[in-house]
Amino acid sequence: MGIDRAVLEHAENKLPAMLDWLRLLVSCESPSNDPRGLEACAALLQPWLSSALRRSVRLEAVGANVHLLAEAESPKVLLLGHFDTVWPVGTTVEWPFSISEGVASGPGAFDMKAGIVQAIAAIELLADASHVSVLLTSDEEVGSATSRGLIEEQARRSGAVLVCEPSADGGAVKTGRKGIANYRVGVRGKAAHAGLEPELGVNAGVELAHQILAISGLGNGGTSVTPTVLSAGTTVNTVPERAQCAVDARSWTTTDLERVDRAIFALAPRLPGAEVVVTGGIDRPPFEETVARSLYAETVAAAQDLGLVPPAAVRSGGGSDGNLTAAIGVPTLDGLGAVGGHPHARNEHVVVDAMPERAALLAALLTRLGDRSLSE
Repeated sequence: MGIDRAVLEHAENKLPAMLDWLRLLVSCESPSNDPRGLEACAALLQPWLSSALRRSVRLEAVGANVHLLAEAESPKVLLLGHFDTVWPVGTTVEWPFSISEGVASGPGAFDMKAGIVQAIAAIELLADASHVSVLLTSDEEVGSATSRGLIEEQARRSGAVLVCEPSADGGAVKTGRKGIANYRVGVRGKAAHAGLEPELGVNAGVELAHQILAISGLGNGGTSVTPTVLSAGTTVNTVPERAQCAVDARSWTTTDLERVDRAIFALAPRLPGAEVVVTGGIDRPPFEETVARSLYAETVAAAQDLGLVPPAAVRSGGGSDGNLTAAIGVPTLDGLGAVGGHPHARNEHVVVDAMPERAALLAALLTRLGDRSLSE
C-alpha cells in the first residue's frame, strides 16, 4: 500500500472535524458506573467508526456493559481503546469542554477520548482499512471485567495490538507497564470495653498495624506495595473488633508480582485470637518490554516515512488494557493516543496542534502493518 508525506496535510485538514468530534464526545459523559451514559457514548461513536471503516460496527453487550467491536475479516492489527471515564455525571456542568491557547480540556479529553478521535481520523486517512479491527470498551477504568474476554480474543485473532491510550510526557509511546494487583486485608478481633476490661478484647486495629508494616516491607526496587484505604473500629470506647485495609501492588515483572501475591496470601496474625483474611489478587499482569519491540521499530519507521521525529519509548507505572494483550504474548504498543497531560486530574488536557501528527503517525503505522507481517 505505502503512504506518503501528503498524509500529514490531509490530517491537518481533518483537525476541525476532530475537534468537533472531541467536543461532542467529552460532552457525552460516560463514567464507568453509568450504563445509560456509556450506551449514549457508544451510540455516538458507532456511526463515526462505521463511516471511517466503511463496514458495520456492532454493539457487544456483556453483563451491564456495552462495547463497540468492528472485526476485520482477516485482521493484522487491533486498535484498542476505551470510552469510559473516571468523572461522575455532572462534571461537565462545572468543567465543560473548552479550547484555549491551543489546549483542549474537559473530563476524559486526554484519557482517552482524544485518542479515540485520532484513531477514527487515522482510519479515514487509510487507502484500505480492511486489515484493521477496532475494539472500544466501556470498563477499562474499573478493571475490564466484562471486556477482558473480548480483548484477548480479538488480540489473538489480530496478532498485533495498538493501544490509543494517552502518550507519556512529550508524546512518548509506552513499551512497558507495571502489572497491578489489588487486595483487601481484613482482620477480625474481639470487642471489649476500652476502659473497663480492654484485656478481654483482641484489638483488630493493632493487628492491622502489624500487617501493614509487614505488607509495606514487601516492596523492593521497581515493585511497590502500598496500603491505601484503612478503617477500624466502631466507637471510641470499644476495642475494635474489625479492621481492614486496601493494598495496591505494582511491579514491572510477573515474577515479582507473583512473589508479592504469595506473600500477601501467607500473612499470619500476630496477636493471639486474631484472624486475618485476604481477598483479591493480580488484576493486570505486567506489560513487559520485549512484547513491544517489533511494533516500536515499526513506529520509528512510520515516523520516518512522514518526516517526523520518532516518538521516544518509555515505561509507565499505570496499567491499561495493553497489559492484558501483552500478557498473552501478542505484540502490543501503548500510548499512541493524545499528547497532553494529567489524566484523572482537573487539569487534564490535550495539545491540539499535536492531534493531526498523531493521527498521521497512526495511519502510517497501520499502513506498514498491513503491508507486512511482524515476523518479516
